[in-house]
Amino acid sequence: MNTAIIVAAGSGSRFSADLPKQFFSLCGKPLLFHTIEKFQACPLVDEIILVLAEQRISYFAEISKDQNFEKISKIVAGGKTRAESVLRGLNVVSEKTEIVAIHDGARPLVSIKEISDVINLAKEKGAACLVAPVTETIKRIEQGKIATTIDRKTLRRALTPQAFKLGIIKQAFSHANLDESITDDSLLVERSGFDVFIVEGNPKNIKVTTPEDLELVEFYLKKQVEKN
Repeated sequence: MNTAIIVAAGSGSRFSADLPKQFFSLCGKPLLFHTIEKFQACPLVDEIILVLAEQRISYFAEISKDQNFEKISKIVAGGKTRAESVLRGLNVVSEKTEIVAIHDGARPLVSIKEISDVINLAKEKGAACLVAPVTETIKRIEQGKIATTIDRKTLRRALTPQAFKLGIIKQAFSHANLDESITDDSLLVERSGFDVFIVEGNPKNIKVTTPEDLELVEFYLKKQVEKN
């Protein structure tokens, strides 16, 4: 059994809007619906645990009542930080679960193949992270000047989903300080001494963070619809 935890508890403060970004309409439906649909359609995902801000749970229930989201088994209230929200999702995962795939709700461009590839690698290796190449030249700065240029061939951007055997991810969270510095789950697993293996993903799998990101994601979503 494989469980996906989709984390969508953010407030979207950068958008200065009444609704968080995950509920903004893209191509006629909320951004979060596009994300859920990918995991709903993935044959390797048996159930979905959705983590929302407490004040948005009833709103989601209302707007999704006509949707075919039968894989959503639980909806839980998130915490003050992303890591706290993930932990609250982990706390309700069934002990029958083998692999937990954790995904940002604001990444609707993930593909079903990427989800499957990350889950399969986690089954084989224990921990897997979807990544994308770094295309810009990266500089390390010290005291207002460039100290060195880093070889970008050895660098990757961490994407989601990230997938782990249940025991590994629970151990990683068991003694962690879940403050705002924990920006992804792989970091905690690395600190626990486990190797995290990579799956090369599509750079278009961006996380919507700014209003400009919404425009770009909607453009790519329209392209996906045209292909289908």
